Amino acid sequence: MELIYNDADVISGLQRLRDKVGNIRPALAEIGEVMTESTKHRFETTTGPDGGLWTANSPVTLDNKSGSKPLTGETGTLMQSIHFQLDGEFAVEIGSNKVQAAMMQFGGTKAEFPHLWGDIPAREYLGVSNQDKVVILGIIERHLNF
Repeated sequence: MELIYNDADVISGLQRLRDKVGNIRPALAEIGEVMTESTKHRFETTTGPDGGLWTANSPVTLDNKSGSKPLTGETGTLMQSIHFQLDGEFAVEIGSNKVQAAMMQFGGTKAEFPHLWGDIPAREYLGVSNQDKVVILGIIERHLNF
């Protein structure tokens, strides 16, 4: 699964940084760290990048797992699997290597995936919120002013 964030302000800032210092990997690493924590925080607040609340767990789900919060279990495996990695010189990726990650992000139906105990609504946890964008632009500006 891949979600690409192409925001003109962020791209422009990164291009200015690249033109000034050449190596933008330190800024990208900082962005990756901040976005990893922001993404993990969504599991605590049960909200997507757009600020909307995730759909609550169904009674069927509540009967089959512990905990009442969506996308969380006893161990928090999906949340704990969120990480970042630099992709070449000009990109950072934030995500999970868990097999269920895409299903939780995009949802799915029992008709499509018979092994499920019921339909799973999309609960977006990956993405960039308006506040994330402000933080990312701040990181870029700070690196521009070093």
